[in-house]
Amino acid sequence: MQNHTLRNLALQALLAADPQCKVQAVARLSDNGPIGEDEVLACRNGVPGRPARPQLVEPQKVKTRSMGSPEGRAALIHSLAHIEFNAINLALDILWRFPSMPAQFYLDWARVAREEAHHYSLLSSHLTDLGYAYGDMPAHDGLWEMAERTRNDLLARLALVPRTLEARGLDASPLVRNKLAGVGDHAGARIIDIILRDEIGHVSIGNRWYRYLCEQRGLDPLAEFQHLAAAYRAPRLRGPFNLEARRAAGFTEDELQVLQHDTLGI
Repeated sequence: MQNHTLRNLALQALLAADPQCKVQAVARLSDNGPIGEDEVLACRNGVPGRPARPQLVEPQKVKTRSMGSPEGRAALIHSLAHIEFNAINLALDILWRFPSMPAQFYLDWARVAREEAHHYSLLSSHLTDLGYAYGDMPAHDGLWEMAERTRNDLLARLALVPRTLEARGLDASPLVRNKLAGVGDHAGARIIDIILRDEIGHVSIGNRWYRYLCEQRGLDPLAEFQHLAAAYRAPRLRGPFNLEARRAAGFTEDELQVLQHDTLGI
């Protein structure tokens, strides 16, 4: 039975290298079976599983292309598909890696994994419609690099992945949506609407469990965030910020004030 717990199935999905196989494995994550909250699963080589392409390069080597060309629009969709593929891996990793949390913690991240897989599938299909495939263009690995840094610290993972890096999607989505709509890619714009709606929920989950752990450990969430951001070299965040979406995702007014004035951001 151990191999069929939610957390073990999440690890198996994380190890899948082929994107379509990973999406199918995520679809098999059920809320109705055993979770295995207290299992201590052995870390394996091959985390995360991913295809040989795209080629991973330094962020500054990912070319910015004009939205006025079909290639430029495809490059944007490709970069978004890569973000969502990474987001699947991030949800699966937090699900399997950290034991002894309440059952709802694991159910929440299984839901996130399923929704991220849906986002990836929508973007991958749209990329095909544009004459390209995921892997055709170089990409960078910034999201997973922070996962590696925080692999031994759940509080830091919650603070700096969903609440920091993934929350940037809340800020970027309106601009990206408007760019796509502005060049007539209304199908792409509709996908961004779906992603923004769901990502508010994902960041909210990150906020909820970050505060849960802070309360368990007697920590002030705002002060602890600033400590973790410095300790783990979180990137500085720059505006404009989607304050409406961030409020909907559970950021407090104090946090939003720091976001707009602190050089580290939140």
